[in-house]
Amino acid sequence: MNANLTDLLKKIQAGKLSADRAAGLIAGMYERDLGFARVDVDRHKRCGLPEVIYCPGKTGRQIAGIMAAMIEANQNILATRVSAEQYKTVKRAHPKASFNELARTITLMLKRPPKIDGNVAIVCAGTSDIPVAEEAAVTAEFMGARVERVYDAGVAGLHRIFKHLPALKQSSALVVVAGMEGALPSVVGGLIDRPIIAVPTSVGYGTNLQGFAPLLAMLNSCVPGITVVNIDNGFSAGVAAAMICKRGTE
Repeated sequence: MNANLTDLLKKIQAGKLSADRAAGLIAGMYERDLGFARVDVDRHKRCGLPEVIYCPGKTGRQIAGIMAAMIEANQNILATRVSAEQYKTVKRAHPKASFNELARTITLMLKRPPKIDGNVAIVCAGTSDIPVAEEAAVTAEFMGARVERVYDAGVAGLHRIFKHLPALKQSSALVVVAGMEGALPSVVGGLIDRPIIAVPTSVGYGTNLQGFAPLLAMLNSCVPGITVVNIDNGFSAGVAAAMICKRGTE
């Protein structure tokens, strides 16, 4: 049990602290209440990853405020799906924040992430899939994993993936991103013995159905060892791949 929490419980038992006051103090150990957001500053201890800011629907000032609360708690910051306009506001409040326009992410590192020995390979089918792949790559790097990027290596030109197989076989986990018909994870999974997190994207013509076609293709793959995340969800794929590497480090 947390030493501070134990001390509070002893004070309650001794009658030196009211239960209501203790409840407020305990809440302050785990969150920062900003009115529009309650920032979970204990999540990194429970889950190995600080709370990540999902930016759609938030104003730039709200994002900057959440970041300020996390800086006060000495936590590294990752924000996803950030617009250029949101970043302009954030940059004024936090000049050291870095914006990856392609990945649509903001990072602000206050300390080095824990070292992870394994590496993550991020593979995407086409250039149009790169934004989702980059979100996965930035996320895995934020968590401390080394990342190998292999882009524009779809099944329309299989020779493009074959030359990268030696590097892919050395990875601890792969994130494979594809739109259109979503075949690439099955192809890669049939060639290597590494866990694969497949990410369907909304890239494609009408019957791609905004990503449902590749989602169903990946879910129905006959290749074992493939796990599928939500459409365009590079973030979750990056987290999963980095966690696989982290387990191998421990």
